[in-house]
Amino acid sequence: MTAAAPSAPAGPAAAPLSYEQAGVDYAQIDPLKVGAQRAAAATATQLLAHGFREVAASRGESAYVVDVGPFYLASIVECLGSKAIVADEMAALTGRSGYDAIAQDTIAMAVNDLITVGATPLVVQAYWAAGGSDWFADAARAKALVEGWQRACVRCGVAWGGGETPALAGIVEPGRIDLAASCTGLVNPRERLSLGERLGPGDAIVLLDSSGIHANGLSLARKLVERLPQGWLTEVEPGLTYGAALLAPTVLYSPVTEALWRAGIVPHYSANITGHGWRKLLRHAKALSYRIHTLPPVPPVLRFIQQHAGHDAREAYSTLNMGAGFALFVAAADAARTVEIARAQGVGARIAGQVEAGAKQLLIEPLGLSFGDDALQLR
Repeated sequence: MTAAAPSAPAGPAAAPLSYEQAGVDYAQIDPLKVGAQRAAAATATQLLAHGFREVAASRGESAYVVDVGPFYLASIVECLGSKAIVADEMAALTGRSGYDAIAQDTIAMAVNDLITVGATPLVVQAYWAAGGSDWFADAARAKALVEGWQRACVRCGVAWGGGETPALAGIVEPGRIDLAASCTGLVNPRERLSLGERLGPGDAIVLLDSSGIHANGLSLARKLVERLPQGWLTEVEPGLTYGAALLAPTVLYSPVTEALWRAGIVPHYSANITGHGWRKLLRHAKALSYRIHTLPPVPPVLRFIQQHAGHDAREAYSTLNMGAGFALFVAAADAARTVEIARAQGVGARIAGQVEAGAKQLLIEPLGLSFGDDALQLR
């Protein structure tokens, strides 16, 4: 069944709050990323001296892939972003550390990107850069971070190899921490590699549910708190505060992709729905149309943000995940089984649409929205 469209903002009208006003402007960031990709591509010949080569099609994808002979090696590095600030603010108000969940968010940022290319996560490395060494002196907070990090690694089946814990006074604000993770994985056997070469008309689009905001859009969410009557403690719904709802940990999707492989299902393509919202469904370079006919339920915190930030559906779905954290493009014959497998791993899923021949565009039919080829410029 198609979920109802998000409600319009209620109460006195306020000027819409954009992601750019919160300090994040992808129109400024993306050109640098494209330029960096082109410069990086020029270094690929360095691998030849070692007898390896890059998989060029992985350039511009969520993880980089190297052909090392018997299998492929995939790697990624990702940072958490500003979600740790929410944990700090809520700890000051409630006395409870949210760093166990924050740890999972950081792992998920890396692992959920790595698995898009068909890789099995193998090793995670940690980068925890604090504004001063006194950050690490809070034993309860440090314990929550370590335990949450270990628990997320176990859930994903990865080894925690090590990491770096610099104290960067003058770079990171006092009392704050910048969290990041790198992840290395194997595409083994080689036929698991999934870079969109098999993506085509007739494929089904299976969307996996998100748990909330995940770890993207937090700059907007933090800016919005200035408008809320009780700040972080404003209720999103009875018994659930805004701050607590934001801290719901990001879903780890690797158990789903590993279960799919065991069932003999290799996605034709995958997309981690993070920054840029549903525009990430347009990530592959092929000229194809993606028609969505069924929406996932929108988590209460995202509906709340949309309402209080004054976003229409177009702004909301081009910024936030709006209930869909990961997209699997699979053969139509595998779609129902894909949904069953995801749900067996405790992750909500639904057949949301299909891939069609035609101009490159995303059509979200229940909302009357369309995004064209120019809506996502990541290559």
